[in-house]
Amino acid sequence: MRPGTAITLLWLIWAVSWAAAALWADPALKRVGFKAEARYRVLWLAGAILLFIPAHGYEGRLRLWMPNLAEAWICVALIAVGIAIAWWARLHLGRLWSGTVTAKADHHVVDTGPYGLVRHPIYTGLLLAILATMAAKGTVWGIAGTVLLIIGIVVKARLEESFLRGELGSTYDDYAGRVPMLIPFTPA
Repeated sequence: MRPGTAITLLWLIWAVSWAAAALWADPALKRVGFKAEARYRVLWLAGAILLFIPAHGYEGRLRLWMPNLAEAWICVALIAVGIAIAWWARLHLGRLWSGTVTAKADHHVVDTGPYGLVRHPIYTGLLLAILATMAAKGTVWGIAGTVLLIIGIVVKARLEESFLRGELGSTYDDYAGRVPMLIPFTPA
């Protein structure tokens, strides 16, 4: 198997399993709404399209670097680690998970497992996988897509932060004061 095929398979397996797992989440009691979520969704869509423009065999001026075989397999491993972190966080969150910004019945701060390292470990894992995908591609499109995805993730994380502060109050403020938002082992 080639690294490009492995990257494609990892992302396809993640997307299909992530969508299927949405069936096990509890229903939302309160949602921030589609209009508030539109900005990050547009960024995610545009970023994903750009990031996943095929780069195999492309050697034009828009390719900035070409990883060797060992570097490409390191990127594959980092993508797998990033996806594993996202899944670890999702499984740890359990039925409180939602693809949208919502509050569930008995919503509470989860500060154990990966949520003890960062407040948004799903995004942390996806950021690692996205950056590794960009590194494996080495194209201007990959960089542009990565930038849009990073901005989209930060926009959604901030929207969630605001929503959770409104729902959970000082409990969430205390958590945010102890645990960094996206990058482990940095100041909160």
